Amino acid sequence: MAQTQMQAARAGQITEAMEQVAKYEGMDPEKLRILVGEGKVAIPKNPAHKNLEPRGVGEGLSVKVNANIGTSSDRADAAEEIDKLNAALEAGADAVMDLSTGGDLRAMRQQVLDNCPVPVGTVPIYQAAVEVTSQDRGIVDMTADELFGVIEDQAKQGVDFITVHCGVNMAVLDRLRGEGRIMDIVSRGGSFMACWILANEKENPLYEHYDRLLEICRAHDVTLSLGDGLRPGCLADATDRAQITELITLGELTQRAWDADVQVMIEGPGHVPLNQIQTNIQLQKRLCHNAPFYVLGPLVTDIAAGHDHVACAIGGALAGAAGADFLCYVTPTEHLALPGPEDVYRGVVVTRVAAHAADIAKGREQSIAKDNAMAKARADMDWETMLNLCLDPRTARKIRENSLPAEEEVCTMCGRFCAVRLMRDYFHPERKKG
Repeated sequence: MAQTQMQAARAGQITEAMEQVAKYEGMDPEKLRILVGEGKVAIPKNPAHKNLEPRGVGEGLSVKVNANIGTSSDRADAAEEIDKLNAALEAGADAVMDLSTGGDLRAMRQQVLDNCPVPVGTVPIYQAAVEVTSQDRGIVDMTADELFGVIEDQAKQGVDFITVHCGVNMAVLDRLRGEGRIMDIVSRGGSFMACWILANEKENPLYEHYDRLLEICRAHDVTLSLGDGLRPGCLADATDRAQITELITLGELTQRAWDADVQVMIEGPGHVPLNQIQTNIQLQKRLCHNAPFYVLGPLVTDIAAGHDHVACAIGGALAGAAGADFLCYVTPTEHLALPGPEDVYRGVVVTRVAAHAADIAKGREQSIAKDNAMAKARADMDWETMLNLCLDPRTARKIRENSLPAEEEVCTMCGRFCAVRLMRDYFHPERKKG
């Protein structure tokens, strides 16, 4: 049985993963160890994921970005998934989730693990649903043993964190029924679990047999990402009784996981108006004992289809500044289609912009230093340094190369009337070149 990062931290041990994360974050390893032991930081690191460069998520660390990839029943191309993985990594993703529901799921997941140096997450109920329906049975015919069998297999394979919808239980569904939502449940895994409960008139096995789940996660040091099955799918449903009831349940399950030395992240909304984002973060942190918070977006409008990655970045920046620790990206194809490699790249980049903006708002010195370095490079009209400092050098270089100015120092926006150069030449003539 593997020793979990939380177990080691509570025993006073600074693991190799903690050393690596502390170095990456510019943090004292002992301070990080304390935060891991308290559950305020999670380091998703399954020992079976051999090529992993660990990342930490939580209090005092930079805001991280996750990229979802994966096949569907309509589109299952293993080669394209590797292209999407590479696009996510090139764009700077801190974690990747394989959400495949088409093709050979285990083989697909193995190729992601073999080629991914950052933490890999999954939603095990997707595979369980695919396997059951391939036997001409319905999702509601899935047994608890089948679901837990998939979870254990994925843990053994090397998955670092799993989304499990333990909070979708009978009590929450009763609250949902009386809420009168427009969109009801938009979480795919949440809908699977809700339909199973309603059809079988039994309690959610992930909730009823939560200790069995904890045993698997503790044995393989898999971090639990407690899923937000009741996340709002439209602004009108945000921050309602059903969502908060589930969040209260997740807070209780967080404490039970920590008692078993299992690391936890809490997933959050979803579609949320700008004026409710800070409240959502404060509620999660209070109800879930300051566990790391992993948000999808939040998307701040329902009508940005084709540009939902922008709506996501707006909400993500505000959420990160308010205390969210982990942003799940959205691509331009959200609500429309399965994303391709370029969609993945664009989704990661715009979400990294949001994460970086949040880090600056929180006073993170390393992030502020990067912006100051860019400001100096612009003042010096040092184009090579400017391009290297960009969050997305590939796109920045392409734009400049496609619109070269007559004079190398400037750009085609202002040309010879460049304000920066004029001020340099007349206000700081000592900096004038040539």
